[in-house]
Amino acid sequence: MSRRPRPVDILLVEDNPADVDLTLESFAEAGIATRLHSVTDGEMALRFLHRKGEYADAITPDVILLDLNLPGLDGREVLGEVKSDPGLKHIPVVVLTSSEAEADVLASYQLHANCYINKPVGLVQFDAVVKAFENFWLEVVVLPPSPANADYTGRR
Repeated sequence: MSRRPRPVDILLVEDNPADVDLTLESFAEAGIATRLHSVTDGEMALRFLHRKGEYADAITPDVILLDLNLPGLDGREVLGEVKSDPGLKHIPVVVLTSSEAEADVLASYQLHANCYINKPVGLVQFDAVVKAFENFWLEVVVLPPSPANADYTGRR
């Protein structure tokens, strides 16, 4: 049972439409009280986070799910920008990527990723990762408050 007064806002930064669909489906099937916002590249992610252009009314997400291998501005660059921005660095960033390279794992943690998860290949494995994500990030962890969100209640 969730202690949260509102759904958790998650920004999914993923360029593969099949992975976006799989993520949306897995979260929906898990019955997680979330609002999933999706962008397909690093530039869009930063516009969303800075509320620029078409994202002027965007919320500040509670958690970011970030793929590393994005077209243009890649996930490493997005992670570096987020964690160096005083207004964004409090947002937990979970790297969710197909890369198993030790250099990517190390670089992600050096850039202050909060977690690094290898993207599972199959639906059953992906569902298991979503359930583990839900349990840890949405039930166990206390997320930082989001005072910039219009619907913020002041309580978690």
